[in-house]
Amino acid sequence: MIFTHDTEHALAVVVDLINTSAAASGAEELGGLPGLREFVDRNAFSDVGELTAADLARVLELRGRFHAVFRSGDVPSAVRRINEIVGEVRTTPHLTDHDGYHWHVHFFAPGAPLGEHLAADCGMALAYVVAAGELEMVPLRSSAPCS
Repeated sequence: MIFTHDTEHALAVVVDLINTSAAASGAEELGGLPGLREFVDRNAFSDVGELTAADLARVLELRGRFHAVFRSGDVPSAVRRINEIVGEVRTTPHLTDHDGYHWHVHFFAPGAPLGEHLAADCGMALAYVVAAGELEMVPLRSSAPCS
């Protein structure tokens, strides 16, 4: 299945996020705000300002929830988890052409907190993958539980 650049980017972010856990990488990579900033910079997020402890807590919580999508065991369970993640944020789809990329869709509101950004864009990317029947093709480093 061929996905747009923004969907591929969001899927790579989900995989990277899950793989930041101690269970996946051997060491907790998001243990503080410097680790979170490194994650944001490494993944070239757009429109992310100063990070807070609340951002870190939300991202850690989302990491576990995204990982649970892959551990669901069946598609209906994965769909339920994805719908819960996306349903909790205010999605405001809009077209953008930032940073040299052609027109693509963002699902988070401009200026949204990092957690909303992740939940909306990454949740929708996972929704597209499930709809295409390709969830098992997303490579994770580990299937161990995430915190």
